[in-house]
This record gives sequence, structure tokens and C-alpha cells, in this order.
Amino acid sequence: MRLLAACCSVALLISCSSHDGETLFPLQAGQVWDYQLTTEVDGEAALREPFELRSLSAESFDGLPTARRRSSSGAEYWLRSDETGIYRVAARSELDDAPKPDAQRRYVLKKPYVPGTQWQASTTAYLLARRSEFPREIRHTHPSIPMLYTIESVTERISTPAGQWEGCVRVKGAATVRLFADPTSGWRDLPLTTFEWYCPGVGLVRLERQEPVKSAFLSGGVVKMELVSWQGK
Repeated sequence: MRLLAACCSVALLISCSSHDGETLFPLQAGQVWDYQLTTEVDGEAALREPFELRSLSAESFDGLPTARRRSSSGAEYWLRSDETGIYRVAARSELDDAPKPDAQRRYVLKKPYVPGTQWQASTTAYLLARRSEFPREIRHTHPSIPMLYTIESVTERISTPAGQWEGCVRVKGAATVRLFADPTSGWRDLPLTTFEWYCPGVGLVRLERQEPVKSAFLSGGVVKMELVSWQGK
């Protein structure tokens, strides 16, 4: 994924300066986003499954009002917003007993919402895996990889099964991870690329993660997430 507390109140929505009164990442409680998650590994038949995000009631976190989201996988995220943008302050996986605070602000969208705005956040490899070694998943040995995010456009027109939107923001995330590909190629810097589309009034409508690799030792792929339905406040 890749959220917020407000300077006035968490009940307020985050507004994009180029879209007065409209929101690029709504935080109000009671909203539900249903996505279709499509995963393709090494060009094989794609696996399709539903994925849900739900905005829960605001609560206090570290003494400040904070919005909270829960995914259908059981993970939860604590989010805030201020004059610098939208950011996450903590997360809890389905295996954690309590939320883990982020060491620093993990931006979802950083102001100003104009092409060229950049920020950095850690990521990991979600699809890259070793074919025979253990542990297979690269994320276990490379849990924190710096990714540079850039707002590329604020005029995207997007259509998904949930509807059509204009004036959407497209964000690109780019990173590399250095891995031993095979005896012939040796060590290589493999690209990790993310594209995210945020639309006024609804939020994240599409996401694509690309982790390609051509290697006898490694496998990679593509995962896509597209909004199927949305229940607003």
C-alpha cells in the first residue's frame, strides 16, 4: 500500500490544492473500498482475489486524533494529515498484538500535489523470490528498501468497474534491489516499480507493482489492484 491526522479534525477530508473541496485520500469513518487483486508470476496464469479496505472510527494515537483503516487481510493502518500532506504514523499486521509506530512520517501523498513533488519511503520485494533457496521470499532478507516516489501527473482520466474519474493524481515509485541473479549474470540491480492513481472524492482507484526478472535463480511478476466498488460516507 502505498494515509492520516488532521490539523483541525480527523473528520475532515484531505483536500488537493488543485481540486478545491475534493479529496484524494478520504479518511472519514464508514467508507469501504473493494478491489480486485490480480497477481501474475513469471507470466503464468493470473490469480484473482478480492481485497477490501475499510475506514474505521477515528481514535487518539500518541495523544493526537488519528484516522484508522483496516484491510480484509487483518492489517490496520493509522493515518494523519497536515499542511505537508498525507502520512502514516503506525501499522499493525495480522500477526502483531499492537500497532508499531513508524520511526518517521511515511507519506502516502506529499504536498504540493503538483508534478515533480518527491518523497522517499521504505518498501520491500512483494513478488521477487528465489526458486530453490530458503527463505524463498526476498522480503525476508531485504525488509526495508528505499523507494523514491514522484507525482507524475495531476490530470489523469481513469476508468474502473467502480466508475470514471478525472483530475486524478498518478504517482510513480522507483527502487532497486541488488541480488545474485545467476552464475552468468552475477549480481544485478533489479527494478521495483509502483504506479498509483488517486482520484478526487474516492481515493486510490488503481495500483500496479512491477518486479520483473529474467533469471534461472529468481522469479518475479506483476500485481495489480483495481477498484470494483466504493461506499462513501
